[in-house]
This record gives sequence, structure tokens and C-alpha cells, in this order.
Amino acid sequence: MKSSPARRKANAARILWLIEMVVIFAAVMIAGWLRFHADREYGQVFAEQAPVRAVLVALFITGAMTAFGLYQPHLRHSRMDFALRIAFSFVFGGVALAVLYYLFPPAYIGRGVLVMSLAASAIGVLLVRLAWVRVFHSGVLKRRVLVFGAGVNADLINSRMRRKSDRRSFTVVGFVPVPGQTLQVSQELLVHPGEAGLAELVERLGIDELVIAPDERRGGLPMEEMLQCAQAGVAVTDVSSFFEREAGMVQLNVVDPSWLVFSGGFDHSAPRRLSKRFFDLVAAGSLLLVSWPLMLLTALAIWLESGGPVLYRQVRVGERGSHFTLTKFRSMRVDAEKGGVAVWASRNDDRTTRVGKFIRKTRLDELPQLFAVLRGDMSFVGPRPERPQFVDMLNGEVRYYGVRHCMKPGLTGWAQLRYPYGASVRDAEEKLKFDLFYVKNHGLVFDVMILLQTVEVVMFGRGAR
Repeated sequence: MKSSPARRKANAARILWLIEMVVIFAAVMIAGWLRFHADREYGQVFAEQAPVRAVLVALFITGAMTAFGLYQPHLRHSRMDFALRIAFSFVFGGVALAVLYYLFPPAYIGRGVLVMSLAASAIGVLLVRLAWVRVFHSGVLKRRVLVFGAGVNADLINSRMRRKSDRRSFTVVGFVPVPGQTLQVSQELLVHPGEAGLAELVERLGIDELVIAPDERRGGLPMEEMLQCAQAGVAVTDVSSFFEREAGMVQLNVVDPSWLVFSGGFDHSAPRRLSKRFFDLVAAGSLLLVSWPLMLLTALAIWLESGGPVLYRQVRVGERGSHFTLTKFRSMRVDAEKGGVAVWASRNDDRTTRVGKFIRKTRLDELPQLFAVLRGDMSFVGPRPERPQFVDMLNGEVRYYGVRHCMKPGLTGWAQLRYPYGASVRDAEEKLKFDLFYVKNHGLVFDVMILLQTVEVVMFGRGAR
């Protein structure tokens, strides 16, 4: 029986992480041997404790790589961008190890061993990544996908997932036109089953996954043949679920209410609520402990540039449409919104002060929101809280916009990682695709991943305005 595509993707990420863990572990062990092989007595003592220390090094480095998006399949990196992420990962991982060694000296592996192991690990990880890309781009491990449908819904796979980086885990073999439905896909991509039928076509083409994407479902689905495909171990996937899995978003164009109801997710069980609240308290409390000096400096800088008030408060929409007061460091002029009319921030907004440009770019202006997280008005991870005026407008303009309010808004979130700052209805619609993915699939592990990757956003300044 073939494994599901989602499980294959998760397994691929785990395999890559495991390989790089082994590479870093081996680098530490080899560095220790090179450093102490001449001193047998101390070398034997080091060798007894080395495995645990090497595992710690591997965990810290791969954790830093996670924070910089290097295990995130949806992100596309240029060569320079990838090199910077690797460099930052090893620098921050090394700094984190130095803090660990200061707090817990028995874990220390020695300066010489650490430097040699980090250098060897960086080279090893680069070689692993090069080999990994070559293997996946060769198509050997890609799933062969056949799309049932050739209309507007099916063509979204071509228009929204057209780049090689979007199709690293699958290859579209073709599109099967549905009789009586409009053709949107180009003729050269069409595959006709003929008299043999869909099930035999799937078998003949060696298909791993059949994606169901007709424009009209009533009377247009060959259920018997789809069942034969499923019995043969071929994954049969709705196009909405396909987008959700491969792109990390809910594609609004193809979603209907029944899919949202029956596709699973939206976990609001007591264990999940408790784990999320515990995560919020730990994350917000820890960040507040380390960031309060920056908060004091930020307040002082705002006061010196333009006087008070240092903070500004706005009403935002929270869980289930309730309102709460959000507090941030003031980054704009005091009269930025004359008459109280809500206005989206724009690129190079002339209302922003000099200090404001810096604190918005570095996200320092959002640190006072930690108190809202501790109070329970916000979560650390969730959809961005919007103002009531914008919410009222967007509820009328964007389908399913209200679904994002089924949980608390967040200081950071999946949409903030995947899409830049939103300043229009279209931006709000694009961000909603990622917000819906999060509210359907949120969990403790997902929250931790988003928290780690937020470090990358702050470092690279993506999405700030």
C-alpha cells in the first residue's frame, strides 16, 4: 500500500533533518578525535562524554536552521539567500551553544573542537543539501499526479503552482477533461482515457495520486473508478486538500462550506486549549524577560524624537468577534489618523517617524502586545488582529473572512510568515488563505515551528511596513 502524499512530505523533512543530525554528530566526533588523539588519557575521557555533547550540538544547529526556514518546503531561496540562512544558522547556533556552556559547563566540548566541528558541519550540510536538491529535482522521488478536470479549478494548479520550487514533491502527468465542462487547460496537457476508463488510465500511466478538480461535481464524478483507484493504493485527493497540503494554504477559489466542515481540523478540545495557553504564557513571559531593556530603549528613543505619548492604543477584533484594546509603541505621528478614520499603512508611509521606521522594520513596536498575550486577549501565534472598521469591510468583500476569528489573534502567525504586510482587500484575501490553513491545522508543534521561523522574519525584515 502506498503512503499518503502528506506523510511522504513529512517523512522527507524528517529524513533530511535526521541526515543532517548525523552529519553534525559525526563532525563533532571527528573534530574531537583530531583535537585529542595525541593525548590518549584526555581523549578517552572526552570520548566517553562526546556522544551526548555531539547530540546537543546537532540539536542546537538544526534548531537554528529551522528558525531560518531551512526545513520549510514552501519557502523559495535564491543561492545568496540560502547561503545567508546557512551562515546565520551556524552563527546563532554557535551563540546559543556558548550560552548553554556558560549556564551548564559540563556540556562544554572545548573551543577548538567547537570551531572545527562547526566548520566541518557547515561543509557537510551544504553537500547534503546539494545532493538532496539533485535527487528531488531529478524526478526520481516525485509523485506522479493526474488531475481529473481541465477547467478553471484544475488550471489553478498551473497558475498558482507553476514554478519548479512549487512542484518539488510532485509531477503533473496530465489533466483529464470532464465531458460537458469548459476547457481552461491547454490542449498539450490533456490526457484522454478513451474507452478504457479512468482507472485503467491511472494504472497505465503509473499514477501515485489522482487529484479531483472538476468545475461542477453534480453528476460529473466517476465514483466507481475513483474507488478502484483507491483500492489499488492510489491516493485520491480533493483539489482543496491538494492545495492545502502542497502550498500550505486554503485556496478560496475552490473551497466550499462542506469541505471546510468535513475536511477536519479546527481543534478546540480542552487539551489543545490548555497546551496553547501554556505555550502562550511560556513564550510571552520568556520574551518579555529578555526584551524589557529593548522596550525601555525604544520608549526613550520615541520620547526623544517626538515626545509623548510613547504608546498608542487601538481597538482590535479578537476571538469570536469580541473587541479588545491593543497597545503598541507609537511609530507614526500623533496626528497620523485625523478624524479617527482607519487607514492602512503603505510602503514608505510619510506618517512614520524616523524611529518608527526602525522599530517597525525590527518589530520592536509590537513588543507591548506581549501583555495582551499574558492577559489572554491574544495568543502568541494566530491570525493578525485587525481593526473593526477593516473587519466590517472585509467580511462583505472576502468570502470566509469571519472564519479566522474562531480563535484568538496572534502576535505572529502563519500568514505573517508567508505573505508581506497586507494593505488592501486583495492582500487581505491572500493572507486569509494562510490564516485559514492555520486555524484548520494549528497545533503545539506547528506553533513552535512558527515561533522559530519568526526569528527569520525579524532578521531578514520580510513583511514589515
